[in-house]
Amino acid sequence: MPVNNDVAREKKKIRNKMVELRKNISMEKVLEWSEKIEKRLFTLQEYVDADAVMFYVSYNSEVYTHDMIKKALKVKKKVVVPLSDTGNKDIIPIEIKGFDELKPGAYGILEPFYHPERVVSKDELDLVVVPGVAFDLKGHRIGHGLGYYDSFLRETRGRKIGFAFEFQVVPSLPQEKQDVRVDKIVTEKKVIECR
Repeated sequence: MPVNNDVAREKKKIRNKMVELRKNISMEKVLEWSEKIEKRLFTLQEYVDADAVMFYVSYNSEVYTHDMIKKALKVKKKVVVPLSDTGNKDIIPIEIKGFDELKPGAYGILEPFYHPERVVSKDELDLVVVPGVAFDLKGHRIGHGLGYYDSFLRETRGRKIGFAFEFQVVPSLPQEKQDVRVDKIVTEKKVIECR
């Protein structure tokens, strides 16, 4: 897919700025805000109704998902997490039965082992929790720039919910054809319906 250099440059600028801002948050704040995000997620109808939920496994100062994954497992949701397919710059959705099944993967992020029988069809996912460096009010997102989530989300019919701290949500972001929007964004302060 052709890349618009101006858009790519603009995205890079925003990405660098947001990553820098996120680095400056204390772990205490990350956990405090993430707990509020967790409470909001767990009361959303999309989550309550979902059988199969895919979470990203947080690292560094991302919205912290480890506790959410453990709680979702406890209430017998089908919990799915991403395995990086570095060869195809894609995500393989793998079901896990316990948090202890994860190990540091391709980018130092906790990932599941590859078990063919645990691969979940993209059609089976009712809800996908999406990470992002920045989101806008229409649901556009900027990730880490590797493109894994965009190609994955294009083929997923499930509801897409972005996780962000309030400062990561901006009025609008530059976008490209291949970008995939989320349906809602959950922050520590509110749930944003993306239109």
